Amino acid sequence: MASESSPYREKFPLGSNVRIKDGAQLEEFKRTWTLHHPISSKQIACGGRLDRVSQVFFYHGGDVIYQLKSAPGTWHEELLEKA
Repeated sequence: MASESSPYREKFPLGSNVRIKDGAQLEEFKRTWTLHHPISSKQIACGGRLDRVSQVFFYHGGDVIYQLKSAPGTWHEELLEKA
């Protein structure tokens, strides 16, 4: 979790309920994303599912990634929305 003085800010704090975006949006992300933590077919199968944030991480430069309680893998912030 980011401190108040940190330039890093997560949209979904630890324990937040989130919805994973739909399968079509996940497929598009998989097709176009070329950097760290590409998403897997197992993650795409989770499209539309409700879950809860269990960990929050920050890449240097501000990318926010999450671990969820049930869904496998590491999730980019833009693949999640408020539940």
